[in-house]
Amino acid sequence: MNKNIQLVAETGADIPQSLADRYGITLVPMHVTLNDRTMDDGSFPTEEICKYYEQTGKLPKTSGCSPLGFEKVFHDLHMRYPDKHILHLAYSAATTCSYHSAKVAAQDATYITSIDTKHVSAGQGMIVLQLAKLLEENVEMSVQQTIDKAKELCRRTRMCFLPKDLEYLRAGGRVSNVVCLGGRLLSVHPCIETIDGHLVAKKKYRGKLETIVPLLIKEYTSREHISREQLVLIRSIGLSETVQRIAETAAEECGFQSVQWVQTGCVITAHGGPGCFGIVGFSMNAQDNKKI
Repeated sequence: MNKNIQLVAETGADIPQSLADRYGITLVPMHVTLNDRTMDDGSFPTEEICKYYEQTGKLPKTSGCSPLGFEKVFHDLHMRYPDKHILHLAYSAATTCSYHSAKVAAQDATYITSIDTKHVSAGQGMIVLQLAKLLEENVEMSVQQTIDKAKELCRRTRMCFLPKDLEYLRAGGRVSNVVCLGGRLLSVHPCIETIDGHLVAKKKYRGKLETIVPLLIKEYTSREHISREQLVLIRSIGLSETVQRIAETAAEECGFQSVQWVQTGCVITAHGGPGCFGIVGFSMNAQDNKKI
């Protein structure tokens, strides 16, 4: 463990607890509300998100971490590691209040830095885990070196995903009933990309996921100049094993040396629904990924 840095992220980064424990990453819970019950993200099975929608026709409400939640985490970490700098790599500030809550909780504490990763789910998680590995390999890495590296990783991260259908986006008010119906009839899958912290619908793919997924992997990783060292594949509950095998084969054929799966947690599943597929990788182009 690095002697200078303590990493913090939200549970919405979809980092498995086993890896958080392995690298000493502190995860602060985001929240999900079902009817009048507000629960910590990760404290209940993701399947309940889909079951709730099927039974009620309503999407659960999601919310970021509160200032009080961060205040407690920061205080406890500082008491435990008084000589460490706390580095919070935040869920995209364009999508939730967590980053701003952390800034409020830190106030003028000079031993805390929060960085808006401008990513969500496995995109944020890949940044956090890559930095954790670097810190483990470089135990003397300074605070400023770590911050600079974190910002570089944020700039290089690219993420996109395909919803299985538009039903959850319709229920969340992100597409109209007409668009949803047309998408269902025509088997249209919009590719959602994280651009400058926002989730933006870009190219539309038509057909079955079995056909679309290998095409997406080839096109997106080529366009974004994704390093072939590693690729993260994203799945939400309900993604078929057939699609998963096809995705793994396509990634290997594109020359990726390491291919790993991440399953989405409650927060992102509440927005994208079941059966989603996505990819995350590090671009060899370190320029900011901003909206054009």
